Amino acid sequence: MIRTSYERLPDLIGCDLGRSSWFEVDQARVDGFAGATDDHQWIHVDVARAGEVHGGTVVHGFLTLSLLPRLAAELLEIEDMSQMINCGTNRVRFTNMLHTGRKVRLHQTVEAVEARAGGQQLVTQCTFEIEGEERPACVAESVMLILP
Repeated sequence: MIRTSYERLPDLIGCDLGRSSWFEVDQARVDGFAGATDDHQWIHVDVARAGEVHGGTVVHGFLTLSLLPRLAAELLEIEDMSQMINCGTNRVRFTNMLHTGRKVRLHQTVEAVEARAGGQQLVTQCTFEIEGEERPACVAESVMLILP
């Protein structure tokens, strides 16, 4: 965990924030995400069929991406901010299937910090690594507005 102050955020440009702990994505979470998003494609929810074709069900790409706040909270703490606002993502790519029951973790680096909208815009490179695999599940650039 890296701890910094709001004023010292620019000092983190180029900093490797490290890796979060491993997080297992189980079928209950996949089914819940399918229910919340109405994405019931069989590769995510039909255990038998997906097992025959893909060796198991596959985690939704957007479910993987939605783990960003949970996993990123383990990597960076900004001591004197009032708010952190999610502004979105750039260049999101789902580069490998994450099978249900597997573990994923976040590797995050700071790409940019710029004054913006009364605060500082923090841009980070986010790589969702799959335990035991070379290719990550997802690579994305996260954009957050940090307010003092």
